[in-house]
Amino acid sequence: MNCMCILECADRSFSVGSTRNLGRRLAQHHDGEGAEHTQTRRPARLVYVETFARIDDAYLREEQVQRWGRAKRLAFVSGTPEQLPTLSRKQFSERA
Repeated sequence: MNCMCILECADRSFSVGSTRNLGRRLAQHHDGEGAEHTQTRRPARLVYVETFARIDDAYLREEQVQRWGRAKRLAFVSGTPEQLPTLSRKQFSERA
C-alpha cells in the first residue's frame, strides 16, 4: 500500500512521510528507527493516512504537505479542510 502519512509526535509537532509499507514504517518510528525528527520526539502516533496507486504520487503529496505550516496541517488532520484556502493566503500586516 503506497501512502502519505502524518504522525503527531509527543511534542505535538507533525512529521510527514511516504512509504510502501505503512505497518513496517510505523514500527520503525515506534522503535526509534524512523526519521530523525521522530526519534527524539517519541512516541509518535498516526493521525492521517492517504493511499495512492503509485508511490511517486505519494511522494508528490508528501512534498506538498511538507510545505504547509502548522495551522494548515492541523486543520487538515482535524477534518476541517474548508479552512485550507484561508490558511493558504499570506497574511500581511498594515503599516502605520
